[in-house]
Amino acid sequence: MAPGVLWIRLTLPFQLDHINVWALDGGDSGWTLVDTGLGDRRTREVWDGLLATVLAGKPVERVVVTHFHPDHIGAADWLVERTGADFATSLTEWLVARMLCGGNTPAMEAAAERFYRRSGLDAETQAAVRDRAGSYARGVPGVPATLTRLRAGDLLNVGSTSWRVIGGAGHTAEPVSLYDAANGVLIPGDQILPRISPNISVWPAEPDADPLADYLASLDAWSELPADTLVLPSHGLPFRGLHGRAADLTDHHAARLEEIVPFCAMPQTAAAVMRRLFDRPLDTHQTVFAMGEAIAHLNHLIRRGALLRNTGPDGIDLYRRGPGQGAVTTR
Repeated sequence: MAPGVLWIRLTLPFQLDHINVWALDGGDSGWTLVDTGLGDRRTREVWDGLLATVLAGKPVERVVVTHFHPDHIGAADWLVERTGADFATSLTEWLVARMLCGGNTPAMEAAAERFYRRSGLDAETQAAVRDRAGSYARGVPGVPATLTRLRAGDLLNVGSTSWRVIGGAGHTAEPVSLYDAANGVLIPGDQILPRISPNISVWPAEPDADPLADYLASLDAWSELPADTLVLPSHGLPFRGLHGRAADLTDHHAARLEEIVPFCAMPQTAAAVMRRLFDRPLDTHQTVFAMGEAIAHLNHLIRRGALLRNTGPDGIDLYRRGPGQGAVTTR
């Protein structure tokens, strides 16, 4: 894809059926692998084949993970053990992965139950969501015990190439993106994708969070990179046109915010807003992410004074348009 950059596509058992991972050639020092796929048997078999063929002849120096989601970190622990590689990511992403891999405590399960009850989901869907508890550990059977911490602004040297760590937030709390200025190449993880919008969600552990504000700020930051940067996303095809894609995603979220406010002229539950934004059948996996995204937009509008939230006697939150609310923008 670029000097010293190999593109590997791994299969996922979801509607989004693949992840792109990247092998960076460090010369005599070996390979740096960026993201790993799920921690399942099929993915491990693919990596075994790659290590014996395409990547043979050089050691794996390090495994870098862009963020804690299972399709990105799932096989990292196995790869580190298999190859003796160093492991690198941000501290926040590592800590969240370690916490989730350990399974839910009763307090965490109670918090999730309150969160989805407040959303107004029907009892059957709530039960289906609860049944997904522990699904993270199935995709991430282990997390490396130690890490090299990556911070925004750090330089990651891979052979003669220096990749700058670019920070951001929104899709997760502290994702890692890598930028090679000499060759004009960006590996953004899921922060910017060519055809779909990255999921921006609120989760039960932080029910009043505003990740959408963080994500919109991250999109603004891409304007500092050259417009013709080659973007190597985690899903979809590599592309150029970074600034235009960032503007498209900003407009996408602006349109959603503009749609929600008049819809809440009469009080609405988060579940009703979710159905408005995602007007197609959703399985349980998709419902969890759609609900998180709906609440992310609602929380953002509350922070901006465009909506008010009240909890009814049944424990369900209702959202309604704020008094004197004017036009909503993302700026």
